[in-house]
Amino acid sequence: MTDQPKFEIEEVDAVPAPPRASVEDAETPRDTFERKRDYLEGFLAQKPQVAHAGEPGGDLYENVVEALKEIYDPEIPVNIYDLGLIYGVDVTSDGEAKVTMTLTTPHCPVAETMPGEVELRVGAVPGVRDAEVLLVWDPPWGPDKMTDEARLELGML
Repeated sequence: MTDQPKFEIEEVDAVPAPPRASVEDAETPRDTFERKRDYLEGFLAQKPQVAHAGEPGGDLYENVVEALKEIYDPEIPVNIYDLGLIYGVDVTSDGEAKVTMTLTTPHCPVAETMPGEVELRVGAVPGVRDAEVLLVWDPPWGPDKMTDEARLELGML
């Protein structure tokens, strides 16, 4: 013998209609599109704490970088910072600035004058007590050291 399930059939005359949605029950766009509380909002609004003005992000450091961006290579219409000739900027809390830089080639026509100009410009930044320029040849400069802005200006992007 097989066990077959038993079904009961119930006959009804009508089924009540489901409740219709009304305008009052709907969420307003203000409810659905209103910006919810952003828990990162306060965190993202905070500025990073800089130990002293000579660190990246500090006023003195940024002023030195801006001064470097005002010096242009006479053969290339791009400033030496975006050109990638500046390898490092170190500014101490007492105002000593040390710039490590290179040139496009040791035979560059401004090889004798460019480091002096960098030293004068950096030394003229308010807050810099003493400026020193260290000219290095290793690693050698290459187009890969340029910023995207410099590449765009030279039509290399």
